Amino acid sequence: MTPPPLSRVPWTSVLLLAALGAGTVRARRRLRAIPVLPQIPPPAAGVPRAAGWRLLTARGVEPDAATLLAACAYAEGEGLRVLDLLPADLPAERALGLLRLVDPARYRQDRLAAGRGAGFAVLATEEVLARAGVDPGERRPDPAELLALTRRLKEYAADATGLAIAPGLRCGGVGEPGGPARAAELRAQGLPPGALAAAQLGGLALLAGVAVRQGRWGAAAAGLYWLQPSLVLGGLRSPLRPAGLGRATAARPARSLAAGLRTAAAAGRDTPSDGAVDAARAAAYREDLAAGTDRFLEPRRADCPWCGSDRLTVRVRVPDLLQGKPGRFTLERCGECRHVFQNPRLSLEGLEFYYRDFYDGRGGEGTGVVFGTQGAAYRGRAEMLLPHADPASWLDVGTGHGHFCNAAREVWPRTRFDGLDMGDGVREAERRGWVESGYLGQFPEFASKLAGQYEVVSMYHYLEHTREPLAELDAAAAVLAPGGFLAIELPDPESRMARFIGPLWLPWFQPQHQHLMPAANLREALADRGFTVVAEEHGPAHQGNDFFGAVALAATRLSPDPDRPWGPGPTPRARLLAHAVRVVALPCFAAAVALDTVRSAAARRTDGGNAYRMLARKDVP
Repeated sequence: MTPPPLSRVPWTSVLLLAALGAGTVRARRRLRAIPVLPQIPPPAAGVPRAAGWRLLTARGVEPDAATLLAACAYAEGEGLRVLDLLPADLPAERALGLLRLVDPARYRQDRLAAGRGAGFAVLATEEVLARAGVDPGERRPDPAELLALTRRLKEYAADATGLAIAPGLRCGGVGEPGGPARAAELRAQGLPPGALAAAQLGGLALLAGVAVRQGRWGAAAAGLYWLQPSLVLGGLRSPLRPAGLGRATAARPARSLAAGLRTAAAAGRDTPSDGAVDAARAAAYREDLAAGTDRFLEPRRADCPWCGSDRLTVRVRVPDLLQGKPGRFTLERCGECRHVFQNPRLSLEGLEFYYRDFYDGRGGEGTGVVFGTQGAAYRGRAEMLLPHADPASWLDVGTGHGHFCNAAREVWPRTRFDGLDMGDGVREAERRGWVESGYLGQFPEFASKLAGQYEVVSMYHYLEHTREPLAELDAAAAVLAPGGFLAIELPDPESRMARFIGPLWLPWFQPQHQHLMPAANLREALADRGFTVVAEEHGPAHQGNDFFGAVALAATRLSPDPDRPWGPGPTPRARLLAHAVRVVALPCFAAAVALDTVRSAAARRTDGGNAYRMLARKDVP
């Protein structure tokens, strides 16, 4: 029999079938990897409260004594300080959603992984609760609140948080969440309900289309989606036994459609917020903007801050594409040394205005989510030191909330990590235990106090934010002990993508980035300060976000957040436009991810990425 030509193969159905099949196998494997608490006979009377532990449960969930004892014994035996308990009758879609988000085999070891759970019962030590500022109180939380709690507690027990199935625990009659409840639960996990609802509805439409138009292959793909709950969660050996699994499987397409529509409707409404805080924030911005934005810029300089040449040309002019705040910014390039710098640059008052609500405050949570996805980059930075040093002390300058230090402990478990930053996030990093000591302020101010105390100083995507990068290098030279190492990572203004993408190239990052130094300039500056460069990486430092970042910046430009407190205020038209842009942007983001994947592979193969790393040793006199 002659095989059909490739042009007649129903590739959409084949790809859907392969993706659903892989997802089903993965979910089944992950389910088997979740530990199950052993059955322990209950004591004669009452539910004990194990010393140092607190069990927080959702309304309607009543753990028995055996479950509490088993959970405490398991957590102590495994060295856990936070344990999310999964009820044995966890509803099917809740279970599948959790298995999509969490790989139990890697969850505990991944120090940057977001805290995930079922939202019904969380066991935690009183010490972790106290450090996280959580007062359990007497009120029973709802599942969304418990999901948010698990996410927070994982930050304070980065390598001591786990999941376990509790056979004796029941959901207390709580089933699949409705539209508003589901949107609240997604937000509690740091997930965008509107985008996920749109993706769910788009996936259902695609499945329906292939089922109708692509014959048995399309029907097979739709059928696999239909049967997935029973294929993953069914069977006598399944550790989870969702109530009404058969009904949930039979009604899955209709229930998924209804859930997607209700979630989309709920996501379109106002996000719950603190009205008083929002009003105060908006009033502060109105007061700042009343005098205009020109006052946030210093006079334009006529020469290059790196080499002093007056051969300057405009490289790019852009508005604030990060937050959509008013203002327009210019980056100029020196024709002599090719240094790129903001000209005119922001004043100190301007820096405060444009940084506000980005890394902390209103935008802090979203920024934290982005930083939490950079585990591979953090490990690459930490591993760059392996052939050269075994440091006992490490200062991370510009540490933010300490994400790098947290991740680097996997590579350097015996190293003391300290952090320095201008934002309050460094104090939070200290409370979480991600850094031992957190220094709040400008790095040059600490140069004399910390002189000669560190074996490694790192500046990862920090120098480009500073007003005087050469003074920062002077401070690093002072803080390092002789023979110590300075590790730096920066955007590469010589990247081909900077020319190709133009103003939408994410590393321009206006108005925050003040200086972008070519690698040759940095090597020369380090040599002038008594350093020898021992390693340099371009491809491995590439950040795979060129196309994705361009789409994100374009979407922000077309439709800024209607709820931004520095804007004119939300209107129905602005909300409708924002929703339309998000929907239209979804396929663009998908295409951007594919392009960035190809681009990243090429960058690492050709050593021509959009960033570079440099490791330099301080010469011994």
